[in-house]
Amino acid sequence: MKLDIPAGDFAGYIFDLDGTLVDTMPLHYRAWNEAMQRAGLREELSEDLFYQLGGVPTRRVAELLAGHYGLTINVDRVFHEKEALFVELRSEMRRVEPVVEFARQQHGRTPMGVASGGPRDIVRHTLELMKLVEYFPVVVTPEDVTHGKPAPDMFLLAAKKMGVAPKKCLVFEDAEPGIKAAEAAGMKWVRVPSRP
Repeated sequence: MKLDIPAGDFAGYIFDLDGTLVDTMPLHYRAWNEAMQRAGLREELSEDLFYQLGGVPTRRVAELLAGHYGLTINVDRVFHEKEALFVELRSEMRRVEPVVEFARQQHGRTPMGVASGGPRDIVRHTLELMKLVEYFPVVVTPEDVTHGKPAPDMFLLAAKKMGVAPKKCLVFEDAEPGIKAAEAAGMKWVRVPSRP
């Protein structure tokens, strides 16, 4: 994988987590597929639909999937089941090395943060498991903002916490909602392909 870094005088870097720093999207898909089937889905969850929702906060994904399939679900129960199923798969997680290598090179030179649609405890745990915590003193999750991706709130808050003007930040993202959020925040972005 070759990262296409745009030209610019960047003073800060913000990374999505799932599918960007860590190759977890196929694991999230498996967890969502199982959780939605337990909630009444009578077919395989559409991978196309799943990947279109990359970066969207987990509870909102549950609502959107239920709406798409015409299911009435308990959003909280599906949220907790999905996250528990995902945690069971964590031994299969791998780092996305070209992105991690870029972060390693910038560590100690440029402010960096993570802005992820996942729940804070899962995000923290993934960063710890993948030995990435030291690179990212700033971590923003949906619990920190009113609106998750594709709204710009998470990226704007990460920039503020890093002490960097939004237009001086470069975002690394794998999914369309995150790219839209970066654009809405006035930030340039790098697409990291995450779909197998």
